[in-house]
Amino acid sequence: MEQIKEKIIRIALRLLTERQVDVVLGFQRGTIPMTTQPILVQNPEQVDRFHWDSFCAANIANYLPQRRDRMAVVAKGCDSRNIILQILENQIKREQLYIIGIPCQGMLDRRRVLAELNGRQLLGIRETPDHVHILGEGFVETLERAKYLQDNCSICSHRNPVIFDELVAEPIQEQSGVDRYKDVRALEAMSDDERWCHFEELFAPCIRCYACRNACPMCYCPTCFVDESNPQWLGKSVDSTDTKTFHFLRAYHLAGRCTDCGNCERACPMHIKVRQLTKKLEKDIKELYGYEAGLNRDQRPPLDTYRPDDPQEFIR
Repeated sequence: MEQIKEKIIRIALRLLTERQVDVVLGFQRGTIPMTTQPILVQNPEQVDRFHWDSFCAANIANYLPQRRDRMAVVAKGCDSRNIILQILENQIKREQLYIIGIPCQGMLDRRRVLAELNGRQLLGIRETPDHVHILGEGFVETLERAKYLQDNCSICSHRNPVIFDELVAEPIQEQSGVDRYKDVRALEAMSDDERWCHFEELFAPCIRCYACRNACPMCYCPTCFVDESNPQWLGKSVDSTDTKTFHFLRAYHLAGRCTDCGNCERACPMHIKVRQLTKKLEKDIKELYGYEAGLNRDQRPPLDTYRPDDPQEFIR
């Protein structure tokens, strides 16, 4: 991790000093352990603020739409896929970007790591390739890294950036034999009534804060459908019907566009597994069209194109 951090700093210093870019977008260390924050650096003297560890989980592409300056951006595999989609959807131009690609071993789930503390105070954390060492007042807890990855990272099959100008490390071996849709198949096996009860329970805690929407790098509409007043699509309360309408429609807007970066679940203060909806649609898009979002800059998402031979099995 330290080597990656130092490489990011060197690249950022070179790009800013040579005026190849106006700003560099990356991560800085947070104010408490196991947190990071996105940061824009314009001054070469500030590049030492850049940081990298297994908690740089936010999808940095969320900060790119409608930028007009030349910028370098630190990008993991999922970030790079969202960058491709944003280029395809004319939210940013490729020539504006210098992409610093980072092969990603997966991000750690901060909530699950904190749960292991049982209320004990966390002072710091040290990472090794296979373990996470939690440092506290009078104790050191060693955890097996693979067991504390974010859910989306544990089943990720595109950890290397798919578009970049420079890599900070050698590409890593992609995971094979990963079952991305085990939970989706379990939902598909339910009866209609069982599935409805499942989603009623799943979304019951939702407080309609829209953190999932705001964190999503593909939710950039100037006015979201939930904020429309003429016509008004749904109410502003936490009424069960309005809540489910929001989640179902947002998921459909992401069909063929979601890269499963996990930003939505990570942002949710109620810990709702909102990825269950987007993963179902991801599975359908892959099975119907053989398409995975953001892997090919020359291929648009299936639902914003039309071919006479498009599969239509979903139409009844």
